[in-house]
Amino acid sequence: MNRHFPLLLLLLACCSVFSCKQKQAEAPELEPQDTVQHVYEYGICVDSLDVRHYEIKPGDNPAVIFSRLGFSALQADSIMQAASGVLDPTKLRAGMYYCTFTTQDTLETICYIGFAKTLTDYAVIDLTKRPIKAYTYNKPVTLKRRYVEGSISSSLWNVIADQGADPLLAIRISDVYAWQIDFFDVKEGDSFQVIYNEAYIDDTTALGIASIEGAIFTHQGKAYQAFPFTQDSVHQFFDAEGNSLRKAFLKAPLDYYRITSRFSNARFHPILKRYRAHHGVDYAAPTGTPVKTIGDGTVIFKGWTNGGGNTVKIKHNSVYTTSYMHLSRYAKGLQVGKHVSQGDEIAYVGSTGLSTGPHLDFRVYKNGEAINPLDMEAPPSEPIRPELRDSFEVVKQQILMELDSLKLK
Repeated sequence: MNRHFPLLLLLLACCSVFSCKQKQAEAPELEPQDTVQHVYEYGICVDSLDVRHYEIKPGDNPAVIFSRLGFSALQADSIMQAASGVLDPTKLRAGMYYCTFTTQDTLETICYIGFAKTLTDYAVIDLTKRPIKAYTYNKPVTLKRRYVEGSISSSLWNVIADQGADPLLAIRISDVYAWQIDFFDVKEGDSFQVIYNEAYIDDTTALGIASIEGAIFTHQGKAYQAFPFTQDSVHQFFDAEGNSLRKAFLKAPLDYYRITSRFSNARFHPILKRYRAHHGVDYAAPTGTPVKTIGDGTVIFKGWTNGGGNTVKIKHNSVYTTSYMHLSRYAKGLQVGKHVSQGDEIAYVGSTGLSTGPHLDFRVYKNGEAINPLDMEAPPSEPIRPELRDSFEVVKQQILMELDSLKLK
């Protein structure tokens, strides 16, 4: 064999590799194929279907609706039987909506029917299956981050509304700070910053405020910070030191109404026309306004008291008892011995007993003696545990940075 033959084979192999690489380099790049964008409604691909929306009218029932859509009584019965697990016909009301998905041909065959149960929940009936199938479809909810700040000039509600935000945000803020700030006593010059999430469906229809994501409320010169954090599977708010904002009692037993009379040892009674002690706080509010228990406890009295009219008393622990008077009526199911939780509706504002108009007379007793509800202190809930402190600090710093970056300069 020629002694140069192996070297010749090696040279040919190298040339072949170079040729392949050169061809690969010169080959034109293939254009990626266009991806088809399908359109979905209620989880159904509607590329080849027409979607038509209808409103349920007074007097409509499933039989009427299906007859209007062209189904026979026998077909309507089969459809309702198939949908019985996801659609209750007795809950269909005038003003609710339903829709049909039909083929885009001269027959216009209905393939699906969707009934709106809420803004996000639909019962979908699939008529393309045999037997007919029905299932629940939940419209996806998206969250949009929002920020608002302001200084109090009239009321928190008005300031938020003037900013173009949902005024119900005022209620959510008052819930966060229910244990720190008496919102009946918010002063001109108080200010706030708040980050929150607003829920949407279809990116256009607002469902309302989903959550508060951080806030600073400055009240009478003191800044109250609120940072959301989950501990022991409970989502609540903490201050900068990691102490829970939730305390044993709410600051007030009802939302957003004015104080007309404060705790006093010598108040002139408008009906009796004489001075006497008034060991409570009067909150003026329209008849029927919900009254909430300020803390967990047991109902120890429900009935009529002289002067106080319809009254509820709740024993919270071995130290504190609260009383709610001049009620128009009691909450359904409220009975002596019943356990109630903080924030539960127990009754409704009225004007029973010695009263010149609808209001709530609210009283607090500590070891059997009346105390001023507006001066009452309550111990906080459990603070951030040491093993969660680092995680909380990360959340806190992120929220503070976001609030600082969004603050109007």
